[in-house]
Amino acid sequence: MGSCSGNSSGSPQIQNSGSEEDLMDQRKRKRMQSNRESARRSRIRKQKHLDELIVKLAQIQKENSQILTSINITTQNYMNFEAENSVLRAQIMELSQRLQSLNEIITNAGSGAAATSNWAEESFMNSPWNLMYFSQHPIMASADAFNY
Repeated sequence: MGSCSGNSSGSPQIQNSGSEEDLMDQRKRKRMQSNRESARRSRIRKQKHLDELIVKLAQIQKENSQILTSINITTQNYMNFEAENSVLRAQIMELSQRLQSLNEIITNAGSGAAATSNWAEESFMNSPWNLMYFSQHPIMASADAFNY
């Protein structure tokens, strides 16, 4: 009978260890499911972050393009202004030289130098200012200009 009682006492331990294994398996499955869910949420967060970065990248690229366009326009304007300034500087130099020539003519005329009646006519025709006047106004011929 002792052997029967030994069997009966061993049987509940086996049942207990079986239920403990079931409990352990259940906890393991629960933990695995929880880990899967956590990994899924992590992937979702990661994808959301990636999508936000892609949108931000597109926005920054658009801003960069606008800035480059603005720089190109500004550079072109700068080059145009530099060219215009160069022309204006050249015109200033030319006008300064003309003014100096005119001042010399006035000084020479006012100093009592021998002036002929032809001098006024010659200085009028040789003056760069007057040549400029004639070059801007075309000479027009009329039909009655050559009457014989």
